[in-house]
Order: sequence, then C-alpha cells, then structure tokens
Amino acid sequence: MTTPTLDDPKLMRGEAHVNGQWVSAQSGETLDVTDPSDGSPVGPVASLSAEESEAAIGHARTAFKGWSHRLPQERSDCLRRWYELMIQHKEDLARLMVAEQGKPLSEARGEIDYAASFVEYYAEEAKRPNVEGVTSHLPDAEVELWLEPMGVVALITPWNFPSAMLTRKAAAALAAGCTVLAHPSSETPFSATALAELADRAGIPAGVFNVITGKASTVVPPWTASRHVRALSFTGSTEVGRMLYRDSAPTVKKLIMELGGHAPVIVMPDADLDEAVDETIKAKFATSGQDCLGANRIYVARSIYPEFSRRFTEAVQKLKVGFGMQDPDIGPLMNEKAVKKQEEHVADALEKGATLACGGARHELGPLFYQPTVLTDVPDEAAIMQEETFGPVAALTPFDSEEEVIERANDTEYGLVAYVHCLDPRAIYRLSRALEYGMVAVNRTKVTGAPIPFGGTKQSGLGREGARLGMQEFMELKYVCRDWA
Repeated sequence: MTTPTLDDPKLMRGEAHVNGQWVSAQSGETLDVTDPSDGSPVGPVASLSAEESEAAIGHARTAFKGWSHRLPQERSDCLRRWYELMIQHKEDLARLMVAEQGKPLSEARGEIDYAASFVEYYAEEAKRPNVEGVTSHLPDAEVELWLEPMGVVALITPWNFPSAMLTRKAAAALAAGCTVLAHPSSETPFSATALAELADRAGIPAGVFNVITGKASTVVPPWTASRHVRALSFTGSTEVGRMLYRDSAPTVKKLIMELGGHAPVIVMPDADLDEAVDETIKAKFATSGQDCLGANRIYVARSIYPEFSRRFTEAVQKLKVGFGMQDPDIGPLMNEKAVKKQEEHVADALEKGATLACGGARHELGPLFYQPTVLTDVPDEAAIMQEETFGPVAALTPFDSEEEVIERANDTEYGLVAYVHCLDPRAIYRLSRALEYGMVAVNRTKVTGAPIPFGGTKQSGLGREGARLGMQEFMELKYVCRDWA
C-alpha cells in the first residue's frame, strides 16, 4: 500500500500542528512512515527539535488563559463540533489508520467510533465539572470547594490505538479547560495530525490543541523537565512509564499512566464453552493481539480443558490473515521487534514443555505477518506466562481449583484487566473480589467505553481515563474558606 486515497486529501498532514499553524521542522528533518503490511511508504512527517518542542509549551501557556476562562458551554460546543467532524470523516480516518498501523479495516472503523465517543462524552461532561461541597467546621466561616483546570498538559500516545488513545486523553483535558501538547507515536502520526486538522475546523483555538511530531526521545524531555507542564498522561509499556515517572519527579507532575497488561482469562468448570471460546478469541486476537487488554494467560478448569483446547484451536485455525484493506481477522504486526517477540515466546514455551497446537511461524504474506498460534500445557515459568506477548499467540494451561487459579492469575506485577467465564454467581463474586486488577470482565470481552473509568492497579498504571474521573484527573481541587465578617 502507498499513500492512502482519501475523499478529503487535506486530512493527511505531514507537519506538526503548533499554535494553530502547520509547521515543518526548522532543520527540515522528517521521519518516514511505512505500511507494516508491505513496507511501502505512507509518507514523511516533520521531526521537530527539542527547542521547537519547548517553544510549543509557551504557546500552550499563552492559550491557556483564554481557553480556561471560556464558559464550559463554549468548550462543549467546540468538542461537539469536533465529534461531528470525526463521524463525518470516519472512512478517511479509518483508511489513514489502516495505512500506517495495518489494522483490519472494520477494526479501524470501530476505533474511530470509539475515539469519537470520548469527544462526544466530554462535550457533555465539560458542562458538569461539579465537586461535592462540605459544611463549614468553623464559626462565621463560609467554605467552598472548586475544581480548576491544571494548565498545560502533555499527552503521549501509542501506535496500537492511534486515534482512540489521543481523544480519550485530549477530550478530557480540553473539557477540563487545559491546553494540550500531544506526541503521537512516530510510527502512526497521521491519525493524530488528521484529528488536529478536524480540531481546527471545529473552532478549537490556536495553541489549545498542539500535536508535536518527531522522535519521542527528542520531543518529550522538554515537557518532563518543564515546571509549566503540570500533568503528563501516557499510554505505553511499563518500562517506558517508569522512565517518565523518574523524569517527571523533579517537577512533581501529576501522572496519569495506562501501562502494560498481562491479562488472565479464567474459564471455570461451569462456563458456557461456546461463549467462552468465542469471547476468548476476541480477547486474544483483536488488533492482531496488539492490545494492552489482550488475553495473555488462558487458565481453563482441568475438567473441561481438553474440550476447550480443541474448540479454541479449531476456531483459531479459521482466522483469516490478510492486508488491512481486505478486512481480515489478523493483520500485520507493527514492526520486526514485535514479530521476533512472538518467535522468542513460542520457542521458549516449547523448550519448557508446551505443545504447539497450531501456527508457530511467520505467515507467508510478508515478514511482519505471524500465524495465529495456540500453545497448550504452557508452564508458568515460560516467558509468555510472565511477559506481555502483544501478538497473535495464545497460551493455554489447566488449573485444578479456584484458590489455585486466583493465586496464579495474581502472581504478576501487572493489574489492568482480567476475564472470567463462569455461571455460578457466588464464584463470580469471589473471583471478582479476589482478582487484583483494575477491571474485571465477566462472560464477555468488551467492557471499555467513554462512561467507564479505565485503568489498572499495581504496575499497570496510575489514575483513570474515561468517565467523570478522567476529566477530574486534569483538574485541581481548590478549597476556599471565607470569613463572613
């Protein structure tokens, strides 16, 4: 695939968006974006310098006063127009995403709907930044609590959901009255710059929503070092999250982080097998397995393990691998590093005693395609049971008791989401309580959406995104105590 054909070609912008202007790097430096399906060029994007990134902070600071002082209803109107434009241009936004990310077309369309839902939701929440009041504890004193926008905030978004992860953060911050510096992954910047183009058309003022393209190692350090950037929201690996945590410590920033996941699926003896197989396929193979919510460890009660394994493997073998615009079940992985991780995890599991039920190699379509793979009887000491796989390799293992599977599922530094398949309401309650995860999905896979607080426990992150809590992450609580005299 080459540069995508769009109904509105102006949505493909290869420049950064700073203070309402489209700018190239002063050095002329660019980064090449390629289609992971075949390595063909999608196009170049401006690679800004550290100095240019730092200058963008000043523009966002200047814009903050006007944006934060606007009536909430006015901010809401801008977000509503942004949402409507996203829906109007959904097909072009999806095509851009397929070109730079490789995602199957129907999944890309679904992501645009998902991304737009955050903008719509926060268009409403912008009008309701309420806080619970308190009764004065002092005689002749009046007590008030206010929620106020923090100021300039930095957003760092990943390549696997290049539109939704940006709007989930940006819409909340803009609704709160903050101004935004956003850095999209250098592998998928065009989804972000297209959203900036639509934000311009929606009437979001200059300097309020800035998209700074380039190398993260160049663009981000000025933000972590600046005392004027009051919050940083990041979606990505726990390893990078730790680095940002360290680099932000001198300026004591507010951090909102959605980090790595290592989701367990627990299939209890009484589970509906057809439903459990179908939902586990979705949990494992959506976005070709490149999802922080992706199922990594599939624990199945020993009494149903042989039948579940058979049905699951048969279903995986039917998954269609192909190019994104063909709308397959499985597309390419993002880069060579991702494919090598699949190879390493499969080889390690087999060496430690697992059985290869299907797949286990690169696909003939191209170097970044990997066959949908099932490993059975995977021991807990295998790397795939300890680390995020982030690809289309499923690891199955049996368990013998509820207590055992809870202990094994919780034995990880991660705590983003867990999946449970069970019909006994008492067991569902026990498992939901005992699992050390920020989110628990019972007898289903899809649980995320704009109205819910998304986030994890332990080293899977800090804070929550989505819901009213997501907007409050970008606001400060001010307490005012006033004498009546």
